[in-house]
Amino acid sequence: MADAALRLTALAEELLGERLPVRIRAWDGSESGPPGAPVLVIHSRRALRRLLWKPGELGLARAWVAGELDIEGDLYAALDLMASLIWDRGGEAKDSVHPVRDPKVRAFAKGLLQLAGPWLPPPPPPEEVRRRTGTLHTKRRDKEAISHHYDVGNDFYELVLGPSMVYSCAYWEDDGNLEGAQRDKLDLVCRKLALKEGDRLLDVGCGWGSMAIHAAREYGARVTGVTLSVEQAAYARKRIAEEGLTDRIEIRVQDYRDVRDGPYDAISSIGMAEHVGSVRFREYADDLYALLKPGGRLLNHQIARRPEKDESAYHVDEFIDAYVFPDGELAPVGRTVATLEEAGFEARDVESIREHYALTLRSWVANLEKNWDRAVRMTSPGRARVWRLYMAASALSFEHNKIGVNQILVVRPAEGGAARMPLRARDWTASATG
Repeated sequence: MADAALRLTALAEELLGERLPVRIRAWDGSESGPPGAPVLVIHSRRALRRLLWKPGELGLARAWVAGELDIEGDLYAALDLMASLIWDRGGEAKDSVHPVRDPKVRAFAKGLLQLAGPWLPPPPPPEEVRRRTGTLHTKRRDKEAISHHYDVGNDFYELVLGPSMVYSCAYWEDDGNLEGAQRDKLDLVCRKLALKEGDRLLDVGCGWGSMAIHAAREYGARVTGVTLSVEQAAYARKRIAEEGLTDRIEIRVQDYRDVRDGPYDAISSIGMAEHVGSVRFREYADDLYALLKPGGRLLNHQIARRPEKDESAYHVDEFIDAYVFPDGELAPVGRTVATLEEAGFEARDVESIREHYALTLRSWVANLEKNWDRAVRMTSPGRARVWRLYMAASALSFEHNKIGVNQILVVRPAEGGAARMPLRARDWTASATG
């Protein structure tokens, strides 16, 4: 009798104490759950074995990446329903799922074992980062982490990001499109930095060169871009040559900690500081402060998390750490601003663009889904599945205010404390007052 889905539904509902809002379809063809709801498809018992041996998010992630779990129907709706059921249930409910002494947990594990079979779990998918050793955020370890994420193939990123090749939050109008929104974001950064002809700009984490090209072409800046990704640098240099801007832009494969040719008039750091880590963020702030001339501006564009009641309890998301951004960390925006000011900067503006990132991510997911077969050929089925899940889940996190993104404008004060900023906030290019 094909009844795996019914048994799984009963086990899950007994454990969670409420009805499952999604439908389950099991490997034996059985189905259970509310009609018309998104369907969680369990293609293989292997998925259950992964969950038994690695309970929680990482076990589920491995099954998803391996193609043993899938979602049929609206991906966003399914993730939203499952997040509200499991991850967002509150501390008491979440804690009750984990202790092995809980009789509900023991009953769930026993039932899952009967369905999964007594075999060992399969090895992690090849897309998973292998266990890392050594101190966090050394130059070597950071380079390896960046390579894992960015050296996936420039052709793959072209499919996902579109022609702009900008891998950070766009800046949207109500009726805008992705390319226009990314152009507007780059222009917003240039205006906040008050770039003008001949200014020296350091673009930290320069990606595929989009910010450097915009600043040089539209504002006449002389740009140095640094990245740890060899593939990004090669792609950026090719674009710069095609634009005829090789006399204005230099792209280096270099750690920002090794940049020694300041002072710069301005620094942009767009979507890079998330890789720095809490143990190194003050060093990052000190280094950028030293590279700016007095009166120079830094625009730090960075994803932020909500503060924890107990900050020592913060831990990096297992799926993101294992498959997307190894060693990446998020900090509350207040902590980021405080650290920049501790390094000597004066904070002049903080702009939250959280909703803009949700729109950006949904556009990237749409690009990936539209070009799915090509994306799989360029990378692997598992890699494409990693990206689809992480971008869709991240879009929901921004929409629900679980995480945010902020543009933080700071200045290195000149002699006597002068900031050389306009009197009116956000009148970025008005005459300086001293």
